[in-house]
Amino acid sequence: MSARAPGDSMKPHITIIHRWRERYAEYAEYLDHSTHNVTYITTDVGVQGVPEDAAATALVVNTDDLDEVRAKVVELAARFGQPAGIVALKEDDLEVGAALREEFGCPGPRVSAFVPFRDKLVMCGVIRDAGLPLPAFGPAGTAAEVREFAGEHGWPVIVKPRSESSSAGVVIVRDAEHLATLELDDSRMVQKFVDHTVFHVDGYFDGVSVRRWSSSEYLNTCLSFRGGGVLGSVEDDDPERLKAVGNATAQFISALTDEPTAFHLEVFVAPAADGGFEVQFLEVGARVGGAEIPFLWREVHGYDLMRAAFELQLGLVPQVADPLEDKDLAGWMLVAAPAKRPCLITESTPMLGLTPGPYAERVLEVGEILPNAAAFYEHVGGRFRFRGSTSAEIIEAIENTARNFRVSATPIEPD
Repeated sequence: MSARAPGDSMKPHITIIHRWRERYAEYAEYLDHSTHNVTYITTDVGVQGVPEDAAATALVVNTDDLDEVRAKVVELAARFGQPAGIVALKEDDLEVGAALREEFGCPGPRVSAFVPFRDKLVMCGVIRDAGLPLPAFGPAGTAAEVREFAGEHGWPVIVKPRSESSSAGVVIVRDAEHLATLELDDSRMVQKFVDHTVFHVDGYFDGVSVRRWSSSEYLNTCLSFRGGGVLGSVEDDDPERLKAVGNATAQFISALTDEPTAFHLEVFVAPAADGGFEVQFLEVGARVGGAEIPFLWREVHGYDLMRAAFELQLGLVPQVADPLEDKDLAGWMLVAAPAKRPCLITESTPMLGLTPGPYAERVLEVGEILPNAAAFYEHVGGRFRFRGSTSAEIIEAIENTARNFRVSATPIEPD
């Protein structure tokens, strides 16, 4: 455990559970570190993202290990007083933060608020019971359950964890023979395979209505990215599709909660028989989207979704102005890790200045080590951000960047 200086016990003590190296959240902008004792619980990778004026920093192996994190909260409380607030913004850390807020009597969302956003079987049940459209689904605790489901809905099917992020553990099961190779238990669910385009919708829900939001089409899929290659998205400029997605988003989020939340929603979108668009629910998180989404909202749209999520976890009401007409649309692209992590970068080609190309990037330098860290979409081969006046303009820049970018690495063998 490290500290800048001994804490002033008269200052309110705020503990932040943090795992990012990059500044996805601008903590020092959200909370005055000179008038609060702001302590951080983080990992050996995330410590590089802790503000310099933190009152203290405590290291853990995993920020989603409740017992490990609780022990550090107790140590920090002994030095700086009981926490007046506990914040955990990464999806995998949400329930740990909520459980500790309950235990230490801090304001902000409780564990129950996150259950329908973390347990995908519960989540889908809520959407189904609200009469809203989504693919057929069911439990996948045993092979028999999956075979019965496939007998009704056909192969292939999707088998996935009920509570994971970044498409971890998701499998497209082709047939019964493929199914026999999987280990199943009650932590998994099955879903009908849908071959429609996936969009992600990001924004802020105030408990009654969706106040700020954007809809983006995925280029490639999150599941495919797990196997290597490129993942990107571009904000939509089709007014009819935006109207359909916006209406569906309001229904989906309202069915799941009546509490304020930032959200990252994924939906299937396809042309409908009446000439409009059919929107089906896929899944949603009660948190800000990952990849480059927090940066794009600040830099292109002038609104900080991470600040809103941060303030909610302190029991505050975020300032949310109604959206203005944004002049630009935004997009992002990630290039997968070039070798098994951790790996040593041996080649990397910056893309800033490419025309058309990104306006911002995070490209590793030759000699840097890409760590095997838990923030999956942060620690990749290259990250790029785009802006433009149309979706087509951004897609052209993304495709040009993908063609020209090169990155190579050699794996680092453990000692």
